[in-house]
Amino acid sequence: MLTKSLGLTADNKLLSHSTISPRSPPLANVDAICVPKVDSAADLTFVTDVLRHVAPERHAENSKNPIKIVALIESARSIMNLKEICDASPYLSGLVFAADDFAKDLSITRSPSLHEFLYARSAIVTAARAASLPSVIDLVCTSFRGETGLQRLEEECLGGKAMGFNGKQCIHPTQVELVQKLFAPSEKELEWAVRITIADDKASASGRGAWTLDGMMIDAPVSAKARSVVKKAEQCKMDVGSVRAKWQSQEPE
Repeated sequence: MLTKSLGLTADNKLLSHSTISPRSPPLANVDAICVPKVDSAADLTFVTDVLRHVAPERHAENSKNPIKIVALIESARSIMNLKEICDASPYLSGLVFAADDFAKDLSITRSPSLHEFLYARSAIVTAARAASLPSVIDLVCTSFRGETGLQRLEEECLGGKAMGFNGKQCIHPTQVELVQKLFAPSEKELEWAVRITIADDKASASGRGAWTLDGMMIDAPVSAKARSVVKKAEQCKMDVGSVRAKWQSQEPE
């Protein structure tokens, strides 16, 4: 995948000058590349060096539009090296869990409960969040046909979202709409978040710290979570304005 897109030979990873020349545009239409089989920091260090070579303008120190890297985590070794992988490149923007290759590496069988992946999935989310990576993408749902497939996809999306993933790989066009819907804030989540942000602004203005809403204590971590939900809803083009208007009179309790 990477070797073909960047003109590298698979055997020695040398740049193919017949494919990439000094006159070539700096990959103007490429926003990010997905790098498979990332087992160690060295894999991303190599990719980073390649990007700086083939698109130097986009990877200068003051560049605002570098080509991002998304790393596929698919082996026991990669799980053990997550911290080093996350720190390996300034262009790393996300991790993707490749469950089937991971299962093969560990000689385990994927089950509907996905319990055999609990440690790996938790480790990936934790490492990504610790490194402030914007994207952490969950495993593929291999079921996609009929109502049964969509039901299974929904269960996996909700489970992944609850673990901290903010996206999911799709293997069929029929999966895309449901995945986007489920990883966006629900109407109930958005309403909760808007109520908290409105009340929190009023609490802060009056010098209050922790306060309550519907009998629940709201402190700084809860407020920060609510603001992130609102931000994501705006990115998803949800009608945040109308929800704000509805709850503009919300007061901290």
